[in-house]
Amino acid sequence: MRIFVTGVSGWIGSAVVPELIGAGHQVVGLVRSDATADALAAAGAEAVHGTVDDLDVLGSTAAASDGVIHLAFKNDMAFAGDLKGAAEADRRAVDTFGDALAGSGRPLIIASNLLGLAPGRMATERDRAAIDGSSGTIRQATAQAALALASRGVRSSVVRLAPTCHGEGDKGFMAMLISIAQARRVSGHIGDGANRWPAVHRLDAARLFRLAVEKAPAGSVLHGIAEEGVPIRDIAEAIGRHLSFTVASVAPEAAAEHVGFLGALLGFDAQTSNTMTRELLDWHPTHPGLLEDLDQGHYFRTPAITA
Repeated sequence: MRIFVTGVSGWIGSAVVPELIGAGHQVVGLVRSDATADALAAAGAEAVHGTVDDLDVLGSTAAASDGVIHLAFKNDMAFAGDLKGAAEADRRAVDTFGDALAGSGRPLIIASNLLGLAPGRMATERDRAAIDGSSGTIRQATAQAALALASRGVRSSVVRLAPTCHGEGDKGFMAMLISIAQARRVSGHIGDGANRWPAVHRLDAARLFRLAVEKAPAGSVLHGIAEEGVPIRDIAEAIGRHLSFTVASVAPEAAAEHVGFLGALLGFDAQTSNTMTRELLDWHPTHPGLLEDLDQGHYFRTPAITA
């Protein structure tokens, strides 16, 4: 297959590209810089220059491809406080892909998230987020719109990624928590720390995207998680052990002061099932779990991340 991939230089995209090429697929990647284009060429992929705002480029490249994996998101805009603007740009891109692929039966796979999906219970692939028009649910609305493209003859699927996609080189939530611990000289968890986060190694997530573009049925919701829920307290203890810092509880009302914007996320209990995904695509994660990955030490050999 000739697969158009956005977000090729991102944390997941940079793993998806070699996964696809290794399985014999051709990759066309959306790039913003010559450096990324050169890196793609070195990996054996093609490049098309543009951004997620260049809808003509997105549409024409998708129309000339056998499938699309959409991973790009304006994280810089979101982290700067304009989540709504970033999510709206994402929705325009997905709508453009839908128009380009309509009636073809070709796949469109997009990345989404699962935090807050089913608070207080085990979430499954059958759960759908409540959409209330707030900026926090716009991405969920985009995911539901992508699934609805199945009725227009698009083999669309949504991969809900774990909040922690870990591995060597990760600069996401785990690296931020380690940086905060280094700055505070204490490894903290919210409350009793019993709440759980799902996790997946980035290489296992990359394989799931490859399987999805190859064979996921139209309208599929897939859970990109290998571990259904790792207690936050266990994560804090692993960080404290490696840094030789005390592990301490942080009161919920002090979470924002202690961990910044992560305070709104770190208290979620997001235990999530992946049973249907494993059975549907015969996907079996094989890479280290989160705590094992932390114990390998590479997170503690990299420069601190500013949260």
